[in-house]
Amino acid sequence: MFVQGPVPGFRLFLVVLVSAAFIVADARFDRLSQVRSTIATGLAPVYWLGNAPYQFADWASGLFVSKDELQQENEDLRARLLILERRALKYAALAAENNELRRLMNSAEVLDDRVIVAEVVGVSPDPYSHEVVINKGLRDGVTPGQAILDAHGLMGQVVQASQLTSRVLLLSDSSHAVPVEVVRNGLRAILLGTGNPDALDLVHVPDTADIREGDLLVSSGLGGRFPRGYPVAEVSRISKEPGEPFVSIQATPKAELNQSRLVLVVFPPARPEVSDAGDPTGEGE
Repeated sequence: MFVQGPVPGFRLFLVVLVSAAFIVADARFDRLSQVRSTIATGLAPVYWLGNAPYQFADWASGLFVSKDELQQENEDLRARLLILERRALKYAALAAENNELRRLMNSAEVLDDRVIVAEVVGVSPDPYSHEVVINKGLRDGVTPGQAILDAHGLMGQVVQASQLTSRVLLLSDSSHAVPVEVVRNGLRAILLGTGNPDALDLVHVPDTADIREGDLLVSSGLGGRFPRGYPVAEVSRISKEPGEPFVSIQATPKAELNQSRLVLVVFPPARPEVSDAGDPTGEGE
């Protein structure tokens, strides 16, 4: 169109006029949307060819990934999933509480407790002792009394720690007790192990208490041993004996005590240092 001719100015004017007509038709009447869609479809192979070298390089690098690298990546992903599931459990329990009531109680809930991932490497051979061994110890900062979780709820607590490993007492052990509360109404009680990994006993609950089958029991935080708000068990059976002041309540653990291989060791939140003068800031008056 722009070759030498007798009237090049007229041709330029014609091109400008046609371009302006297309601009107005597109801006005011949306007449060119189908044209743009067709052009974009035609350019798809161009985009694919432009991205082909990257895709080929990514595909080629995947052919030379070692088995150890794949196993490490799998372990990292499983650890991240476990941490995210733990956070979801904590958020679900805290969502059941009234925010205004928590402010009145001056409750400073910590939603993201510091944790490390550990692996169960051993099980106690004693049938009357429900204990497991994890591959984290004193060198990792683990100390007796720390809570242990799996992806579903509270599993137990560390009772002995060495440099490389730690022994964990499970909830189901007959010597284990956890202070819990009912999420629905805040009723507090003590959950005891029975020696059965599928059953726990909720004790000292009056026969007039408002508790139902299916109620979720979470750690109450009383005593300072277990963090507050983690799922512990679900009420499975309630039986009342005539004339007895307390009801017999059985609960099912939320954690998979006999199946979980990866667990979380929960570290208590750091407390502010207090100076000799009693000023937590250390600045004095």
